Amino acid sequence: MKYLENEVFNLRDESQKTNSDHAPRVLVLYGSLRERSYSRLLAEEAGRILEFMGAEVKFFDPTGLPLFDHDKSVDHPKVQELRNLSLWSEAQVWSSPELHGNMSGLMKTQIDWIPLSIGAVRPTQGRTLALLQVSGGSQSFNAVNNMRILGRWMRMITIPNQSSVAKAYQEFEESGEMKDSSFRERVVDVMEELMRFTYLTRDHASFLVDRYSERKSLKNKTFEEAKKNKSL
Repeated sequence: MKYLENEVFNLRDESQKTNSDHAPRVLVLYGSLRERSYSRLLAEEAGRILEFMGAEVKFFDPTGLPLFDHDKSVDHPKVQELRNLSLWSEAQVWSSPELHGNMSGLMKTQIDWIPLSIGAVRPTQGRTLALLQVSGGSQSFNAVNNMRILGRWMRMITIPNQSSVAKAYQEFEESGEMKDSSFRERVVDVMEELMRFTYLTRDHASFLVDRYSERKSLKNKTFEEAKKNKSL
């Protein structure tokens, strides 16, 4: 990351009391299997920026991931890998091409395979999320805006900033790194904001997603189980 080597990022509020000392854990998803996939190249650029900022970054390779079929393929190794990575993460980055005015089907399939809850475990709730997209033509925000809806539905803390790279085929070197441009600067901005939100919220995720309706449901369930056991 030569273009950032002299940059110092102020990512943590030092006055904030924290319990976590490990590097922020970031899962990066991308939505294309093309040999030269620009959404993957953008995801990899974001990953390098995050690592420069001190994050631990893991990528999910969607090659071989089955189409979402509810429970039929739930034990597939790629499904289990994706779910385990989501559980490991404290933050996520989603990078998709825009196809027919929306995110790619592959991007949606990955998100569909991550349920809102697995028993009492929540694979996405309370995690921070940053959104990126690439377009083959003029700049558009359809994919990031629709992924934002999904992030909200998954009860993730979707950061305000986002990145859309227009004419992506012009924005990357042969090596795969992004060229110096306002698009690259925006990606740095988005990753900087993701890190800040992650530091601010990761120790409070369970508190932020604690809900009256779920507490009430759990209380009623516990009461019914106790009542049933008493009658046995």
